[in-house]
Amino acid sequence: MKPIQRSRWRLAAGICYYRLKRYGDWLFDQKQYARKREKELFEHVHFRHQTPLLRRLKNVEMWMQHNKVTNLRLAVQRLDGIVIQPKETFSYWKLIGKPTKSKGYLPGMLLSHGRVTAGIGGGLCQLSNLLFWMTIHTPLTITERHRHSYDVFPDANRTQPFGSGATCFYNYMDLQITNETKQTYQLHLYVTQTHLVGEWRSSMPATRRYEIVEKDHAIQPSLWGGYERKNRLYRNVYSIDGEWQQEEWVTDNHALLMYEPLLPDGKEG
Repeated sequence: MKPIQRSRWRLAAGICYYRLKRYGDWLFDQKQYARKREKELFEHVHFRHQTPLLRRLKNVEMWMQHNKVTNLRLAVQRLDGIVIQPKETFSYWKLIGKPTKSKGYLPGMLLSHGRVTAGIGGGLCQLSNLLFWMTIHTPLTITERHRHSYDVFPDANRTQPFGSGATCFYNYMDLQITNETKQTYQLHLYVTQTHLVGEWRSSMPATRRYEIVEKDHAIQPSLWGGYERKNRLYRNVYSIDGEWQQEEWVTDNHALLMYEPLLPDGKEG
């Protein structure tokens, strides 16, 4: 996993190629993409989660996070109420569209090759992280997810397992969710003064609940220098009455550490 150094022009050409490829996929593939929105909320909440809007992170100026809140509010407006019917696929970027200055998006925090930078629409990974975490607690199927290639911040105050999110970058690093069940699901999102909040809802009550567990976690020195971190995520599936049914693999994660792994808990240098 030694980082590959590419020229600015090589990176720009790669982005152009993969964006055009994604546009072609949206036009010509055989997927049925979710488009319908319902203002009235479905009755049953299958899973709910929230994440704080503002966190103090090393080497991240707070103005980036305040701008991120604006960006999240704009993206939430595009996704709130989206309904995924059986056989339909939810595409994160197809629904949000390209975040641009003309649409009101502001410069926010972006992670580029493990380094913090600012860019228009920055901070929307918090929303894709939330959606991934929520979805793996439902019968919906993640059909496209991109893992974070770099672990940038230490685990201080982390409440979820490493690798339990999904990175995003318009438009080719997409998050896609397919409804392979027989019931319809609705996404409900909103932003409070302090948190980003999401729910997966349905007109029918849940028949299962899920517990995410981490296995084979390791932080190891790499041959080229630095450290690599890896793990596997699984989920335990229970009946609504609490009876264990089965264990299911969710994903494997592998990332480069961008901090000193031997610091005491809560110390960021």
